[in-house]
Formats: sequence, C-alpha cells, structure tokens
Amino acid sequence: MSEKHSILTVEVVDPDGSTFTLHDVCERGECHAEFVIKLVDYGIIAPMEPAIESRQWLFDVAALSRLHKALRLQRDLKMNLPGLAMSLELLDEVQDMRREVERLNRQLQQLTGEW
Repeated sequence: MSEKHSILTVEVVDPDGSTFTLHDVCERGECHAEFVIKLVDYGIIAPMEPAIESRQWLFDVAALSRLHKALRLQRDLKMNLPGLAMSLELLDEVQDMRREVERLNRQLQQLTGEW
C-alpha cells in the first residue's frame, strides 16, 4: 500500500512588525555574532536596512526564521556557508513554485467548477 506524503509549508507572518538586534538574533538562534555576520556577508540573511556597524543592524522575523533554517542545515548536513546559501536559495525557489502550483490549482478548480 502506498502512502501519499504531504508537505506542510509555513509562511512566517509578524503582524507586530517585530525587529531584533544582532544580540537578540544571536540569543534566539543560540549562535555567535560572528556566524550571523558571515551569514549576512554570504547573503543568507539580511538586516532590514544597511548600517555602518553590525551592532546597529535590525532583523525582522523572516530573517530570524531563515537563520534557524541555516542553523538546522549546518547542524544536520554539515554544510559550509556557500552550500547553505545555495540550499536556501533552492528551497526558496521550491516554495515559490509550490505557491504557484497551488494558485494554478485553485484557478483550475474555479474554472472547472463553473462549467
């Protein structure tokens, strides 16, 4: 008997518009500031606005979520930073494609439901 597995996709929404300092991000991610700075350098996460000093960076909840993904990939798969950047980019593309497929399926259901 074959099982069909569904994949749950979660979109992070922050109605409060919370921001996190570099210190906050490090505490919540349980990682060192040097690691977060390297993630920013590789374009894996980004502060909300550029700042001269990393101590002035502010991150949104999406960056915090992406940090957690990067930490899991590094921990579970022992990925280096270029590998993390590429993997997260590919995961973003897959998520975008899934959203598009869902949108097209809804559109198709509306069209076939009207006939």
